Amino acid sequence: METAAVSVAPPRIRLWPLLGPAVVAGVAYLDPGNVASNMTGGARYGYLLIWVVVAGNAMAWLIQYLSAKLGIITGRSLPENLGAGFRRKGTRYAFWVQAELVAMATDIAEVIGGAVALKLLFNLPLLLGGLITGTVSLLLLVLQSRRGPRPFERIIAGLVLVIALGFGAGIVVGPPDPAAALAGLVPRFEDSGSVLLAASILGATVMPHAIYAHSALTRDRFSGVLGASDRRVLMRATRIDVSIALAVAGTVNVVILLVAAASLRGVPGTDTLEGAHAALAVGLGTPIATLFAIALLASGLASTSVGAYAGAEIMRGLLHINVPLMARRLVTLVPALAVLAVGVDPTFALVISQVVLSFGIPFALIPLVVLTGRRSLMGNWSNRPLTTVLAVIAAALLIVLNLTLLWLLATGG
Repeated sequence: METAAVSVAPPRIRLWPLLGPAVVAGVAYLDPGNVASNMTGGARYGYLLIWVVVAGNAMAWLIQYLSAKLGIITGRSLPENLGAGFRRKGTRYAFWVQAELVAMATDIAEVIGGAVALKLLFNLPLLLGGLITGTVSLLLLVLQSRRGPRPFERIIAGLVLVIALGFGAGIVVGPPDPAAALAGLVPRFEDSGSVLLAASILGATVMPHAIYAHSALTRDRFSGVLGASDRRVLMRATRIDVSIALAVAGTVNVVILLVAAASLRGVPGTDTLEGAHAALAVGLGTPIATLFAIALLASGLASTSVGAYAGAEIMRGLLHINVPLMARRLVTLVPALAVLAVGVDPTFALVISQVVLSFGIPFALIPLVVLTGRRSLMGNWSNRPLTTVLAVIAAALLIVLNLTLLWLLATGG
């Protein structure tokens, strides 16, 4: 007698354990460069540049999703895909040089931010603060390499919570003008200085190293974990992951600008991190200023760790070489320490570093759009026409803004 076959439903895959890579990549959108750019923008121009922060965050969602998708579907990071696609060794090295300069600019922003925070909290010399920040980031990278991605993700998530609470406290004590804030959503510039800050804000928001890192983070987290049949669930989890990470990062960035516009505009010296800290202490109280400094420190520690991870992936993927962790860390840490040693104004260095990052965006974004739209590489997960159009528009806007910035700086407009 034959027995009827009993169909067994496949086990349901839980989404929550799949979240995490975007939170780590999203730290790039909460680094000290963001703080300096948004704080300076609010202190100098009030609510004028809110639209830049919002637009940058919207573009960042699409870009980070494409980066995560590339790592999941191909099992290789963006640098690895580029390294495999560049047939000439000279092309790979040329691309690596610009990517390495971007990584150095990233580390300058993040190490300086941590150094400034340690000076504000403990009155440590900037150079010593930079060394401490770099050392802690190295320890976090050792943890990631030895214990895997999950402990690293949990630590970064904890630092993100500190960042959100620290920067968010100011808006509770000194709320912004709602009408003026809404008016800041209308796209416009005031002068060449506002264009410079817009490029800086976008460089801090849509960060090239975050594009490189996210594809590597998803590759490391999901390689061999789920089969091809589970990709739909994994991509759904990725969209949720990116949405959560960018919602938190975007909200914090807008809050920083709002706090500066509401409490720091017109106050002398508030276009520097030290001056903003002092003004917050006078205007909103010492506890708020202390929370600001703690959040800045958490921002520097978390973001420099992710930046160093991205730098290692760039070198490995493009040059096909593995560099010892300590040596890799020193490549981008030394320029940041040199900036501190020669006495360059920290906030000025932060803002300029973000402008450098904005020029590196097309070199990461254009290949990402091309690769994720290639059906021979991505199969059924290649970009839909609308996705490609939106990504091309985002890249074009960023490139046009950078060209406009160059023209204004060259002509003194």
